[in-house]
Order: sequence, then structure tokens, then C-alpha cells
Amino acid sequence: MTQYVFQPAPQAAVPVRGSSQLYAVTRIFCVGRNYAAHAREMGADPDREPPFYFNKTPSDLVATGSTIPYPLGTKDYHYEMELVIAIGKPAFRVKSEAALDCVWGYACGLDMTRRDLQNTAKKMGRPWDFGKDFENAAVITPLVPASEIGHPASGRIELAVNGQTKQDSDIKELIWSVPEIVANLSEYYHLQPGDLIYTGTPEGVGAVQPGDRITGSVAGVGEIALNVGQPE
Repeated sequence: MTQYVFQPAPQAAVPVRGSSQLYAVTRIFCVGRNYAAHAREMGADPDREPPFYFNKTPSDLVATGSTIPYPLGTKDYHYEMELVIAIGKPAFRVKSEAALDCVWGYACGLDMTRRDLQNTAKKMGRPWDFGKDFENAAVITPLVPASEIGHPASGRIELAVNGQTKQDSDIKELIWSVPEIVANLSEYYHLQPGDLIYTGTPEGVGAVQPGDRITGSVAGVGEIALNVGQPE
């Protein structure tokens, strides 16, 4: 029997809607600036340059409906509403025409961001880890199998704070579509079941404060909610 110095952390997992099964998560990839209007609001060129990525740690995952503390070390805590892909088959150097065969399902996600820390890192040419990869930074709904809903290529994506709409777009506005993202990422990684991909956020990102309630949805995929608590 294997003995560990310390008890291993529980396996990060996401529930499957309408099932008792869990989807075990091994990696989280996130696409940066994948809507043109959001790229412009971030001061970037929205031309269709190759996609780029950053990562979050699976332990960052938190379920929809949770109340989480306002995070450490920031004064500018932002929401980013996203469609999430769940890989279901190995994908290595897969072509975009075949990439959807490797997608098991979808979810709604919030890529929570310590924007001031991210912006400082950008200015200094440093990685974004402090701004993007922190506790409770990856909010997610239960996964919905593609076998039930297909592969959504269009549909409203929206987010509200305290009932006031802040983001309102359509996933057809993705610069890089779901199959293109999977194909591109598979040129750099051996994608496997257990890999989640947050596909990017539309324009309208902004800050939230303790006491705020975030709600959002992706048409045909689900609804998400998050309550921002007091800092610890």
C-alpha cells in the first residue's frame, strides 16, 4: 500500500448534470482575448492572431451557487463569463474538422481575475499567474454531455451583477471557435479526458465587491451564480 507523507488532496471533479457521475479534472486551460470587443476593451488588437493560453490549477475550481471570500491581495476583482469545453477523447495534432469528436461536453464558467495583479504582470512582462491562478478562481456549472445538447456554435452568453446586465454577446463571436481551439491546443499538448478549456469572455468585464451576486448563462448549456463574500 502506498504511504504518503501527507494525505493527498481530493481529486478535483465537476458533476454531470442529471447524473451521479463526476468528471475528474486534471488540467484547466484558458484562452486569452477570444472575443474581438473584449480584446479592444483590454487595449489589444482584435485581429485573428494565433490563440494564446494561460492555466488555472484544478484546485481553483468552485461550484456554481457558492459564496466565496473576496480574494487576497487585490483591490480590483473581476468576473469573466465563459463557455467551457470538457475533453472526452485523447487529442493530439487533431484537425479542426475532427476536433469535436474529442469534446465530451460543455459547462458555463467564470474566469475570476485579480485584474490589478494581472495588469501589473503585463506591464512588467511577467506571467499572469497571480492574476489568474488563485483559490476559487475557476467557477463552473455541472457539465452537460454533447450527446444531449450537441456542439453549440451560437447562442447568447450573458452575465449580470446584482441583476444588472454587464456582459451580453453570442458565442458565435468567438474569434477562435471550439473546434479550432481544440485543434490548436492539441499541437502543443496531448489533450486527454479530464482537460477543461475556458474559451474566453466577451466584452463588459468589470469589478465586483463583497456582497455582490453574479449570475450568468450560456444558451442551451446552463446558468451560473456566485456570491462574493467578505475577505478573510
